[in-house]
Amino acid sequence: MNAMSLEAYRDVDDSPRIGLIAGWGRYPLVIADALRMRNYRVFCLGIDGHADRGLADVCYDFQRVGLAKMGAHVRYLKRNGVETATMAGKIHKVLIFQRGFLLRHVPDLCCMRSYFPHFVSGRRDRSDDSLLTAAVNGYGRHGITITPATDLVPELLVKYGHISGAKLNRSQQKDVAYGWKLAKQMGSLDVGQSVVVKGQAVLAVEAVEGTDQCIRRAGQLCPSGGFTVVKVAKPQQDMRFDVPPIGIGTLQTLKQTGAKVLAVEADKTVIIDEEQVRKFAQQNGISIVSVRDGVVENELLQAA
Repeated sequence: MNAMSLEAYRDVDDSPRIGLIAGWGRYPLVIADALRMRNYRVFCLGIDGHADRGLADVCYDFQRVGLAKMGAHVRYLKRNGVETATMAGKIHKVLIFQRGFLLRHVPDLCCMRSYFPHFVSGRRDRSDDSLLTAAVNGYGRHGITITPATDLVPELLVKYGHISGAKLNRSQQKDVAYGWKLAKQMGSLDVGQSVVVKGQAVLAVEAVEGTDQCIRRAGQLCPSGGFTVVKVAKPQQDMRFDVPPIGIGTLQTLKQTGAKVLAVEADKTVIIDEEQVRKFAQQNGISIVSVRDGVVENELLQAA
């Protein structure tokens, strides 16, 4: 713990309570630590098979729960007096398409009520926005308000400008603009948030597999590397969930596949461990820019 020991933190009983529903990745750890530094008591629900075990060491209280046990989620939060919660971390959506998913993740009644229209009746689709909105509404019916993590920790959002690496050449600028337009169109359909481009040709588009697998597929199709990855928020982005993140894992995938440029959307992308990301990109010849409207302005062309 940075400011106090875990024991001292757990002795605090008069600070505000907040729930954290944690999925996969480092993002939930960063959120938990930032909330603790703001004197929140973080009551964390770690999704089984996703959440990092280290959350138990940075949260006021931690409980591992099943993905489809929404009733257990609600009972835990209400038992601890939590009325507001936030969601952070990826849920591996590919799970729902695996054989025997419902047998391995038997939903409770609360979960069934929220997801019946998506999985049984077929009245609604299974897009990310639909499923995550159903989760938010499910918690809301039981008095738990889901708030954006970025409202609580706004400094994690990427600011406009050059982040790391060399200036972009004219071809890379065109690829950023081209990829941005396509990524926004795909996002409006709730398909994915990332597009990989080289020479204004699309190498890969993110779907259910996630950004890293999308980049790896592009690397297989273009073993010479040198391509550009554009990652944006959806035009209709609900900041309560599915905010696009980048971190050291993303940069490692870029290095492994030979990608040379990462362009993200300013003010709507979360950057995790920013100093590490900057250093890694600089050391490995990867340029990172944060743009608006897909335009790489002149002042962004110069390396920091």
